[in-house]
Amino acid sequence: MTTLENLWYGNIRPVEQFVDGHAEYKSLLHLVANNREKLEATLTPEQAELFEKYYTAANEMNSVSEIAAFKFGFNLAVWLLTEASQ
Repeated sequence: MTTLENLWYGNIRPVEQFVDGHAEYKSLLHLVANNREKLEATLTPEQAELFEKYYTAANEMNSVSEIAAFKFGFNLAVWLLTEASQ
């Protein structure tokens, strides 16, 4: 199977590979999770619902941003390889 096929079928997951090898990211993720737990323990049901909506929207926004950054990085790599071969 080619690299492109592996990427298509989900055998290659750039985000997971980044997280596995990035200690600072793991540390920040742990901090966010701990702080979220502490915050949620203090919220009223209405506040908890609003916070969940905020958290979901923020995660969606980050996902869109990550996808755009990945696409740009991929395009940039292709442009650089194209220039290098000329």
